[in-house]
Amino acid sequence: MTSRSTPSSWPGAQPWVPAGADLGDLASAAHECRGCDLWEHATQVVMGSGAPEATTMLVGEQPGDREDLAGEPFVGPAGRLLDDALEAAGIEPTSVYRTNVVKHFRFVDRGHKRIHKSPARWQVAKCQPWLLAELEALHPSTVILLGATAGQGVYGSSFRVGTSRGRPLEWPATLPGPAPGLVMATAHPSSVLRSRQRDQDFADLVSDLRVAAQADAGKG
Repeated sequence: MTSRSTPSSWPGAQPWVPAGADLGDLASAAHECRGCDLWEHATQVVMGSGAPEATTMLVGEQPGDREDLAGEPFVGPAGRLLDDALEAAGIEPTSVYRTNVVKHFRFVDRGHKRIHKSPARWQVAKCQPWLLAELEALHPSTVILLGATAGQGVYGSSFRVGTSRGRPLEWPATLPGPAPGLVMATAHPSSVLRSRQRDQDFADLVSDLRVAAQADAGKG
């Protein structure tokens, strides 16, 4: 579903983001967010989930249908594939923090089925204060951006996964707070699920995640 309102009629998330809050307080405050139109039709807000001491943050696009119903990120088929890829890369799935650049599910109705629709660039921009607040609360040493929308949420609309994936990236100087030690991008697991060459794309995802795992191990 989409709203007929214009981007300029929405204030963005900042008025609802409590300053200096921990992850629990952020999750509580997000339920009241009216920063863009997506809250109108989603079941609920879906903030990040994971250990508060996690050193690795995985950032995806937006919650899907199952995440919207459960109120947790990455609980559907893409999340299960991500768990498999993390394990294959030597990263314990329960050790990471998972979130999305957009916190509400955007979809279109197709009869009795809700079909995922990528968030518009303005919706990503309006929701960015939540991601920045999560970064400030968690202070991850590694940030892994899953897919183009996640990358654009940090680097802007010119970001392309294909030219950036699997290698260290410079953190944008325009964003507040300290830069993570390692930032990298890779494919979103949902794109692997849809791929006609799933085995190869899964192997590429694991290879990218292994770069992060090795970098994290080197810090120890």
